[in-house]
Amino acid sequence: MPLPLSEFVSEFADALAAVDATRVSHKQFQPGIGPFGEADAVRTALDRSKKVSPNRYSNAVTKRLPDLLIPHEWAVELKIIRPFGDNGNPAEHWSENILHPYPGNTSSLGDCIKLLESSLLERKAVVIFGYEHTPPVVSLETAVASFELVAHEVLSISLSPRIEQVRFGLVHPVHQQLRVFGYEIQGRK
Repeated sequence: MPLPLSEFVSEFADALAAVDATRVSHKQFQPGIGPFGEADAVRTALDRSKKVSPNRYSNAVTKRLPDLLIPHEWAVELKIIRPFGDNGNPAEHWSENILHPYPGNTSSLGDCIKLLESSLLERKAVVIFGYEHTPPVVSLETAVASFELVAHEVLSISLSPRIEQVRFGLVHPVHQQLRVFGYEIQGRK
């Protein structure tokens, strides 16, 4: 049975939360998954998913295009957003990771264009994951809603309805909750 995107998004969120619960540290940062760079977070989550669901993820790989390939299932581009750094200071330009609407750009909007223009046969998806305080000091909602609006109204990209998962109680003092947003890229309008 094909892997529904909703299950992938839920399992990705579970994997990130499970890694966080180990209190692992990335480089010189405080413990928790929040400070991990995008590629390291995706790789770590995939390693966890392979242990928990080997039948589903054993052939999955991280790549340059797409960021995560589940052969014959999904070509997924992932992007991380964090309004605050490990030290609690505001992160400049954090929303650019998803909002630059130009071909060749590494934003989520650029990733949508890249996937649409690719010859990949798998279903195509973009997944945005980010961290907030509990309750949010700066909500990810405005940036994510802007991504949806620009994709639809400016770039004429047809996305599935938003799939969202939230995980609370992360160990990091700044990155206290995880939000994961997933969309199937269905084509151009």
